[in-house]
Amino acid sequence: MEPHAHEYDPALAVAHATARAFVEQLPTRAAASVASAPAPVPLPPGIGAEAALAWFQSRWAHGLSASPGPRYWGFVTGGATPAALAADWLAAAYDQNASNDVGSLATAMEREALGWLREMFGLPAAFDGALVSGATAANTVALAAARQAVLARQGVDVAAEGLAGAPPITVLAGAAHASIDKALAILGIGRSALLRLPLEPESTRLDPTALGAALSGLCGAPAIVVASAGEVNTGSIDDLRAIAELCRRHPAWLHIDGAFGLFAALLPDGAQRLDGIDAADSIATDLHKWLNVPYDAGLVFTRDASLARAVFRASSAYLGEHGDPLHGTPENSRRLRALPAWMTLAAYGRDGVAGWVARDCALARRFAAGLATIPGVEVLHPVDLNVVTFALREGDAARRDRVLAGLAADGRVFLTPTVLFGRPALRGALANWSTRDGDVELALSALREVLAAS
Repeated sequence: MEPHAHEYDPALAVAHATARAFVEQLPTRAAASVASAPAPVPLPPGIGAEAALAWFQSRWAHGLSASPGPRYWGFVTGGATPAALAADWLAAAYDQNASNDVGSLATAMEREALGWLREMFGLPAAFDGALVSGATAANTVALAAARQAVLARQGVDVAAEGLAGAPPITVLAGAAHASIDKALAILGIGRSALLRLPLEPESTRLDPTALGAALSGLCGAPAIVVASAGEVNTGSIDDLRAIAELCRRHPAWLHIDGAFGLFAALLPDGAQRLDGIDAADSIATDLHKWLNVPYDAGLVFTRDASLARAVFRASSAYLGEHGDPLHGTPENSRRLRALPAWMTLAAYGRDGVAGWVARDCALARRFAAGLATIPGVEVLHPVDLNVVTFALREGDAARRDRVLAGLAADGRVFLTPTVLFGRPALRGALANWSTRDGDVELALSALREVLAAS
């Protein structure tokens, strides 16, 4: 069955009604789904758009989580503001391949959005931005640029010549995110190149003294330092100024993974929290976290855009100039990811985004304070931003997992497991624009009831 133009109106009408019903249910819908997947079926012969939408509803929709909702606190998951959701629909309708400047203003709009984001984060104009699928891709692009730079100092053009015969690169970090390991594997630097250094006492912050000693011991060998702006278990931010000074002195490339912590720039004390970020060589963040645009949307800033272009440029007679976006990231074909970000910033401005960032941080502190009143629960780290990590005083990882399963079945809040300071723990990260005080109370009530039953 082939598509027909007359299908647009009924299909979009059904999709609108379906989406509207879903977003209206978010405050009360179960935060996570525990539904079993249906058995696979053969490919149908083609039933038409309306019938396919109805089949999706009956077969799959009931088992999807309320991850855009106010109490999905697993991972660090934002939602989608009304402006961002509308923009994402338009991005699909306009269906621009935002890879180059030919025949469309899509890339010009993207550059405007990138400029707004750089301004919102308070970064110098020297930083060049690029949109990618998420912070994992952003970290990969940044480390590819870092690889190019640190090996160029050794006389190796790795993009042209490859890694064969190149000196090894040492990557130094504290509590680096798992995406850093993945990026190192992708880039051929290798997971074993990552040297995890000591942390500050009772903290997840990199110890600058340990970093200084490690850099001195390298005696000028190629080095990349990865600092955290928003460590995943605590939300803590490394001493970026001290780390930047060490990277300048030795020298080493400084990459800052700010997947959600870069949004601390919007808080009243943001300049103090992120002091030193202006000295970074590259920065990664996610927009589908605290900017609350739909998946997928990540952002990488690099001080020298030519380095990433040396790695990712695609040379062919039919492709455009090296300033086109496709030459700065792994993707040639790129959807119009910039539109939801542009629309969000236009609709709500810096103050609007700052408002929900500050509210989530305050609600995280309120959640931690409530946890402290529950017998048998211990908050493991002060709330630095929006992440709350806590442990059960009695029981092991198995009991923690039973509690998590009970919370998922209860549906009022979704949390994820982790380990912090060697202890099995539960973790909640508040990054949704719609979360309010009542959601914290519902989450605490659910936890009390599940603990009483475990």
